[in-house]
Amino acid sequence: MSVGTMSPVYYDPFDVAIDRNVHAVWRRMREEQPVYWNDRYRFFAFSRFEDVWTAYHDTDTFSSAHGVQLETLDEPVGFPMVIFMDPPEHDVHRKLVSRAFTPRRIAALRQHIGELTDRYLDPFVGSSGFDYVADFGALLPPMVIGHMLGLPADERDMVRHWFDEMLHREEGQEPGATNAAAVEAGAKVHQYAADLIAHRKRHPGDDMISTLVGSEVVENGVARTLTDFELALFVVLLAGAGVETVARLLSWTGVTLARHPEQLALLAADPSLVPGAIEELLRYEAPSPVNGRFTLRPYSLHGVDIPAGSKVLLLNGSANRDPREFTDPDTFDVRRGIQRHITFGFGAHFCLGAALARMEGQIAL
Repeated sequence: MSVGTMSPVYYDPFDVAIDRNVHAVWRRMREEQPVYWNDRYRFFAFSRFEDVWTAYHDTDTFSSAHGVQLETLDEPVGFPMVIFMDPPEHDVHRKLVSRAFTPRRIAALRQHIGELTDRYLDPFVGSSGFDYVADFGALLPPMVIGHMLGLPADERDMVRHWFDEMLHREEGQEPGATNAAAVEAGAKVHQYAADLIAHRKRHPGDDMISTLVGSEVVENGVARTLTDFELALFVVLLAGAGVETVARLLSWTGVTLARHPEQLALLAADPSLVPGAIEELLRYEAPSPVNGRFTLRPYSLHGVDIPAGSKVLLLNGSANRDPREFTDPDTFDVRRGIQRHITFGFGAHFCLGAALARMEGQIAL
């Protein structure tokens, strides 16, 4: 098909067929419509690196108060979860949860992650193979974040299954629609978090929930402890992020290296390449490829006027393959020197768990 007869570019984040070859669609968007408009779902999308980077830093324009998923962006979320807040309120709550992600606490996990990895993988040494995701990639992250939160070891996999049910969507399911299993799983997760918080108030320990229970936020000069509802939202957020996004990183690691055996061979021959390889894996297939924002004021970009009150998708997955930022971006190269990528976001909402995700990925690989 010649350029003159190509069909108009179309991107639908809910279309499974598009998602199977989404990088080809994003490539056209970057070159033909860097500010893309979808008339069906009424959203704009930014696909170039510098545009996404700038938007993440501009919280005065691009608000998170309507959530970060396209399905929720029409209305404010309405409950106090830190990822759905804008500065200055966001900064107060982020400072609180950052106390649970101190470098000391993250570094102390290294040995534990190594022991967990050995426990999962040692039984398969000398075997003909195993289900990489079911037997390892999906199991390690909930055990790690569960350890940090103080969840009993024999309950962490149960919580993982609840999150799987909460987030599961059937092919063809209408955007924003929920199913009974997802609603039930969500109720179980929130009740479980509430019970854990009540227990930690009676029996504090050296874990993230105990840290949050005993902490205060200062709002308008007045210090207060978090409500039980706010605490439960923190626990659900941290557990969900630790379970879901790291599992995607580990899963993409298995898939991508299987598709690039020559790169796998490089890593096997020289394990010192592993830290850089994790950065390349994060760039090449972002575990969180799409993030939503809601505009609080008009914004113009590439000749397109975006009104206040617009839904905007920031395409991390596309930005990480922008040739303006990366040389030969569709090539997977574990020896690539990466100065920056946008997988963890940037600015106010830069991922608090980035250091933990990187460490899990490096030890697992």
